[in-house]
Amino acid sequence: MSNRKTADRLIEAIEASGRHYRDSLPMIASENILSPLVRRACDSDLHGRYAEGLPRRRYYQGCDDFDTIEEIGIESAKRVFNCRFANIQSTSGTNSNIGALKSLAKPGDKITAVSTADGGHISHARMGAVGLRGLDLVTYPWDEERMEPDIDAAADLIRNEEPSVALFGQSVFLFPTPLEELSQAAHEVGAKVMYDAAHVLGLVAGGKFQDPLREGADVMTGSSHKTFPGPQGGFVLSDSDDEKLHRRLNSGIFPGVCSSYHLHHVAGKTVALSEFEEFGSSYAHDTVENARSLGEALSSEGFDVLAEERGFTASHQVVTRHGGIDSGAGRDAAATLEEAGIITNMNMLPGDTKALSPSGLRLGTPELTRVGMGTDEMQDVARLFARVLLEGEEPSSVKNSVREFKSQFQTVQYCFEPGPAYPGL
Repeated sequence: MSNRKTADRLIEAIEASGRHYRDSLPMIASENILSPLVRRACDSDLHGRYAEGLPRRRYYQGCDDFDTIEEIGIESAKRVFNCRFANIQSTSGTNSNIGALKSLAKPGDKITAVSTADGGHISHARMGAVGLRGLDLVTYPWDEERMEPDIDAAADLIRNEEPSVALFGQSVFLFPTPLEELSQAAHEVGAKVMYDAAHVLGLVAGGKFQDPLREGADVMTGSSHKTFPGPQGGFVLSDSDDEKLHRRLNSGIFPGVCSSYHLHHVAGKTVALSEFEEFGSSYAHDTVENARSLGEALSSEGFDVLAEERGFTASHQVVTRHGGIDSGAGRDAAATLEEAGIITNMNMLPGDTKALSPSGLRLGTPELTRVGMGTDEMQDVARLFARVLLEGEEPSSVKNSVREFKSQFQTVQYCFEPGPAYPGL
């Protein structure tokens, strides 16, 4: 096959992926889509440029215009997240975590975090950033009914273990962390408190979840492409007035985990921050309301939805159980749903030990909300789930219904210039 034919195949695969998502219900909780202005920033000459260092303190010439972009982005981030310090260079949420951990702890230091089995992110585990930094991990006791750390037991653990860093935040993140109580315990033993807001950053900024930097977190990290609807990337944030900490956090990102960083994505983040200042509160509110409505509707259809006693969720996520521990029923449900045009991900639930054979699904509402769906549509989505998984209807038949339903929601909203959600197809 010629090189040109190979390139043509790749372009076709890219376009096929766009058609797939255009015609489906994308419900991966960690995904979102870009506004037209953010796309314009990302598809710019900046994609191939270098700007090591900080604004006005570069290792390369030719950065004056980008200095202006990054300075605007930093000041916007400080307003959006109501904080004194913001680094917007990180290329992902995990990169943000590695850089922050480099700033806060030395190899061999102890860290406390949520286990992956209880919903913790892989970067909080020995297999991820925590292990990469050579930290000694101890995980919190877990309250399965409330889907959060057991407050009293976790506080006792922190006091007994005396970690250098007490890390909070999850990948399965239904409810705010009891951060004030646990931060108090951490600070009593001299630990820094780090809150990974990757999934809920837009909800935090929109005032619809919790306020970690006012509840005891010394550092907050996050992704710029989940409930915060920007391009791929990350943030490192702090409301501390400790300039030494600010310098350590900056150096944790550069030269810690980045040399040059993705300048086009930083520009896209900066546009997304401007749009969030205008539309973020409404978007965060609607995303959470949709998740609550989805949880209630799925439960009414007969699904086992976690945390019913607490109203199913206070975030953008809903979690459902589809079989016994390590049964693989979550994996099978995700595969069947995709055949019907509903894109989800299998997920470990408390008790599961096999990541590839979990019992649960994690569902998210960020993208459905972004294209204009509301609480009424969540009832329709739940009905489609039931047709596939409970009533045994042929997935191909449901896929036709999904395509027709989704055709009504093709415009990205909560932005300055609403436009095609899936352009170029």
